[in-house]
Amino acid sequence: MDSRGTTHAVDVAAQVVGGAESVFGTHPELVAALIVGTVALVGGLYVVLRFKRPMGTRFLERLSELDEVAVLMHPNPDPDAMAAAIGVACLAEQVGTDSYIQYSGQIRHQENRAFETVLDLDLDAIDHVTDLAAEHVVLVDHNQPRGFAGADGILPFAIVDHHPGEGTGERFTDVRTDYGACASIVAEYFRDIGAKPVPPDRHASEVGSEYTVPSTIATGLLYGILTDTKRLTAGCSEADFTAAGYLYPGVNEDILDRIANPEVSKEVLELKARAIAGRDVRGPFAVSDIGTLSNVDAIPQAADELIQLEGVTAVVVCGERDGTLYLSGRSRDDRVHMGRTLGHALDNVPGASAGGHARMGGGQVPQREGGIVTDGGDALTRDTLCERLFEAMSGDV
Repeated sequence: MDSRGTTHAVDVAAQVVGGAESVFGTHPELVAALIVGTVALVGGLYVVLRFKRPMGTRFLERLSELDEVAVLMHPNPDPDAMAAAIGVACLAEQVGTDSYIQYSGQIRHQENRAFETVLDLDLDAIDHVTDLAAEHVVLVDHNQPRGFAGADGILPFAIVDHHPGEGTGERFTDVRTDYGACASIVAEYFRDIGAKPVPPDRHASEVGSEYTVPSTIATGLLYGILTDTKRLTAGCSEADFTAAGYLYPGVNEDILDRIANPEVSKEVLELKARAIAGRDVRGPFAVSDIGTLSNVDAIPQAADELIQLEGVTAVVVCGERDGTLYLSGRSRDDRVHMGRTLGHALDNVPGASAGGHARMGGGQVPQREGGIVTDGGDALTRDTLCERLFEAMSGDV
């Protein structure tokens, strides 16, 4: 460009700038509107970018805000709850947050006890809200605190779950009902932050990653996924398979085998036999009342056995311990959502609780001196309850 062209361009630019100054000087509201619009655009982009960040990144950020946290499992925790809890505790520790894993009830099932013992877990049982080890609580594998005095007064800091429910966390809520296991969600958090599973024969320093999944944690998370999806054969999603594949390099197969194949007590075997022998089968549905027992974990194990019977597509097993009637159901029938089935059957029984997934569910019914009593004051005998269960499975409720 020659000197005349350069001079012309400069003159044009000066005219544009001068015109803009004139407009803005005459209409200062345009300046204010432009500033507000720019701030809103930048702020909106910031919010969108933060919202689109992976859930694991957002969860880790929330954990890093705390000095300490209580990771609370549901009452009588199973391997999926324990796996999710140790995973969350591990994430917390990697950002300098002290963690305490707690639960109400008992750990009784032989696989549950093996999970705790073989992985050498430090789990703390509680009876009252004052037993919580930290002010801030993260719920795993359930979304509403329950099972101990004062539970209804807790406002969870965060919730990580795969069960249906209305619970929400104060700072973080992640409930994915399409996932087969809560452990899959927690495994995904590790993957979101770029954590590498540590092989059982290597040290964390050898994998070259800021965040890691220790071998014991990877093994526990995988077992949690396997138990809640019947070894990845029922109620699972693509995400569960992806999580299992991600964890595999860190899995200790010897530890996994020791957890999965513990000794079975004589009582559990006898109660399974009692459930099978005393079953009431009507078409594709079965109900079995195994009476009074000392080990309530035998009830879901008996349900697991009964659902394998040829021709049976949905089953409920119940038994009594210390004045409470426990129910456990299994379904491989698309017509029977087991969690809702148990909820319908116990709908008007005061103090009763029930729920679960399409394929499995559980419930508890506190009994008074006169037995089970409905809202209307009518006595609900065990035989009548069994009829209700059949009606609920048949859809006649």
